Amino acid sequence: MLIMLKTQRKKANANFLAGYQDLFRCPLCASEMKLVDLKSLICTNNHCYDLARQGYVNMLSHALKTKYNRQMFASRRIICRHGLFDPMINKIRDLITAGTPHRGEQLKILDAGCGEGSHLAMILGKVSQDSETLPLGVGLDISKDAIVMASKEYKEIIWCVGDLAGAPFAGDYFDFILNILAPANYAEFKRMISPHGRVIKVIPGRDYLKELRNILYGKTDKQHYSNDDTLELFKSNFALLEVERVRYNVTLEQTWLESLIQMTPLTWGTTQARLLEARKGELPVMTIDLTILAGEKHY
Repeated sequence: MLIMLKTQRKKANANFLAGYQDLFRCPLCASEMKLVDLKSLICTNNHCYDLARQGYVNMLSHALKTKYNRQMFASRRIICRHGLFDPMINKIRDLITAGTPHRGEQLKILDAGCGEGSHLAMILGKVSQDSETLPLGVGLDISKDAIVMASKEYKEIIWCVGDLAGAPFAGDYFDFILNILAPANYAEFKRMISPHGRVIKVIPGRDYLKELRNILYGKTDKQHYSNDDTLELFKSNFALLEVERVRYNVTLEQTWLESLIQMTPLTWGTTQARLLEARKGELPVMTIDLTILAGEKHY
């Protein structure tokens, strides 16, 4: 019975993906791809990428090392489900709704650096409430662990393991590209975004997780953070349409603290002594400070 259910699930995932074959371009040669026998994406030069039973496609030619691990993604999912990022999710929904020119057409939304998929799934759920047709969601991440988690949890979304430096998607395809607290590749964003599409990028503000940062980096050159360089780089690549600062305080239950510590790269550069201090400390309130940028191609 279990094998039958897995087979049915894989077939359902393949049938869903088959409706969007025009989305894909081979990451090795940039040629068009077709889904063959509901099993494999194969390009015109016979480069082949198999559909996993969970429904995702791994489009890396070889595994790439990353410091993001399964524990980090599991912790991010816990934090997301506790609602720590809900105001950001709502603001992105507003930006997508306001920037949608043709409400009768299906929106195509890429989350570049999607992690375990919670942000994209939540945004799609909210956008669909304001749309006449269900939007297409596509999640791309370099971490196979993240995409496996995403594909197991969130269905009718296309999940791909891939390198943003050579994204496996067609040009001029997406109405919106989301880039949430993740590295960007602006050359690829310009290639993939539709002529009147928008890129929405979320970057930390100066007070983001400041209570944790003060413990991990107090009295060092990393105690204070500025996003000025990131903002200027975005403005040099896209015509800036919106800048929204989303800042609020979250009452942090002690049981969430470990997940918060596990989910953030802030812990990567600190000492074990400071990390232990953070785990033992009391952080009843945490500041979430984010800057949301929306831009379009320069014309």
